[in-house]
Amino acid sequence: MEGRIQRIFLELALTATLALCLPASLQAQQVGEERPPDTQSDGDSTARSDTQSHNESNSVLDKIITPEMKRRRVREEKIDSEDIEVGIFYGIMSIEDFGSNRVSGLRFAYHVSEDFFFEANYGESTAEESSFEVLSGTAQLLTDEERELSYYNLTIGYNLLPGEVFIGEKWAFNSNFYLIAGAGNTDFAGDEVFTYTLGGGLRLFATDWVALHLDMRDHIFDLDIFGEEKTSNNLEAL
Repeated sequence: MEGRIQRIFLELALTATLALCLPASLQAQQVGEERPPDTQSDGDSTARSDTQSHNESNSVLDKIITPEMKRRRVREEKIDSEDIEVGIFYGIMSIEDFGSNRVSGLRFAYHVSEDFFFEANYGESTAEESSFEVLSGTAQLLTDEERELSYYNLTIGYNLLPGEVFIGEKWAFNSNFYLIAGAGNTDFAGDEVFTYTLGGGLRLFATDWVALHLDMRDHIFDLDIFGEEKTSNNLEAL
């Protein structure tokens, strides 16, 4: 009798233990099955977010690095490489005490290098009446022949500032600003006098074979027309 009671008691204890352990096991299994999908969903969402952010960053960089630019076509003018330059000039020469007068002549230049060149010039002008002659009304200091002025000189030039000159938006010309110094001879007032020449100018290459010059020069020589020898400065603009 006693053994039967013990067996019934053991069966009841085992049943109670199984009843307590089974819900906990089922709950753990359910949590284990639900957790992986959540983890996988979070990973996919993060990956999609990173991909979208990377694509947006590349799109912004493409807009910044590769802008749309329209490049204009530039045509370079070919300049002849000859070293000799021949031309004519025309301008105004202010003969001291005899007013401003027209001057014209010939120019010959030889370019030794890109920096230095030699130049020979010949020019002619006619002097007006001096202020003394105009005020006196009758006194004539010079005859018509003596009023004819002519000069020749040999100068050396130095290209100081080579560059470009821009005219408007479409035209650009090569240019050189240069200084010159030299000496020669002047025939004026019935006398031939030694003359120093100093000046400078701008050379503008209009085409591949035409160059335009804008010069300012001073011809310095001694004269004794008024009874006393003095040094005269005769400015010339060409």
